[in-house]
Parts: sequence; C-alpha cells; structure tokens
Amino acid sequence: MDYTFRFDAVYNNLPFLLEGLYLTLLISGLALAFSMVLGVLVALGRLSKWRALSAASATYIEVFRDTPMLVQLFWVYYVLPILLGIRIDALTAAILGLTLHSTAFLGEIYRAGIQTVPAGHTEAAKVLGLSKQATFIRIVLPQAVRNVLPPLVNNFVDLIKLSSLASVFAVSEITRKATELSASTFRPIEIFTFVALLYFLICWPLSLSMRVLERRMSRA
Repeated sequence: MDYTFRFDAVYNNLPFLLEGLYLTLLISGLALAFSMVLGVLVALGRLSKWRALSAASATYIEVFRDTPMLVQLFWVYYVLPILLGIRIDALTAAILGLTLHSTAFLGEIYRAGIQTVPAGHTEAAKVLGLSKQATFIRIVLPQAVRNVLPPLVNNFVDLIKLSSLASVFAVSEITRKATELSASTFRPIEIFTFVALLYFLICWPLSLSMRVLERRMSRA
C-alpha cells in the first residue's frame, strides 16, 4: 500500500478533537443520570399490581428495546417536535433519545435487581413497622442497586458508544468532529484510528471495573 501516514493531522488538531470528546462524555453522562432515575420509575411500573400501569411500562420497554437506536433518535428529533408543537435542538434531541433508550434497559435491569432481594428482608421490615415506602427506600433499593452495578456500568459503556449516532444531527461530539476534520485534511485513517483509540481508552477501564465488581459480588 503506497500510503504515507501523517499523524500531524491529529496532533495539530488535538484541542478540536478533545472538545468533541468532552461533548461525548457530557451527552453520555447526562443520559445515564436521567435514565437511572427514570429507570426506577419504569421498573416500579413494571412490578405494579395495577395491570394498566404494568402493561404500559412493559410496552415502553419493548418498543425501545426492539427498535433501532438511530430510528429512535430520528423520531425524537423530527417527529416529536411535530406532535408536541415545540422545537428541539440537536443536542437536546440526542440526550433525550439516549435517555429514553437507556431507561428501557435500566427499567428491566432494576426490575431484575428488585426481584432478587429476598422476600424475608421485606417481611422483616414489616415486622419492624416500616412503611412500604420506607421499606423500598431503606431495604429494597440499596440491595437492588448493589445487584445491578455491573450491568449499570455496561449500560454506560453502551451509551458512550451510542452517543456517536448524534453526529447525524451535526452534534459536535467527537465522531462529528472527526468527520469534519477528515474532510478538511484528507487523513481519515489517522483521525478515525485516533478516535477509535480514545473510545477504547474510555470504555476499556469501565469494562474492567465491571468485571472486578462482578468478581467481588460473587465472592460476597
């Protein structure tokens, strides 16, 4: 292959690319934070004895788990503003789309975590006179969160990678920055290799931490 590698295209534009990396982490972090809260509500709805609420939560989960992430982002960016009569900028649409997607998965993760809490613990709380709300907050939720930590970390890794889809809306995260830089420097090999390395250096430690958590929990 008659090709001369020139990584100066990366070095000379490093601040430009790192700006995109910051936005990537911001989008992923906000989506995770929002979905962690909303996921609890979806999980409680899924476990509700009220059939309508349980069915609505189950439908939400299946819709977002069984449709492509890119289609969901297009729906949020193009369809939702028409239905609601509002204007949604690209960054907000990306965060909202990722949040809705992640919430569906976290809802199922939380549900599984809640159901693994031994029934004897909740029965003991009743004996002690704790209300249902206090039992859930002080007894069930802490154990459930501990049980779901590994898949929670895995979900964050997925969000970081999925945030690259926001580039289709011209959101200036790192994939979009790399695309623009590649078009101006004609150095796609060097630039996208560097971007792939950045993704790896962020996601790999998170994946390792997930494995460490799983091993420690299995010992416990």
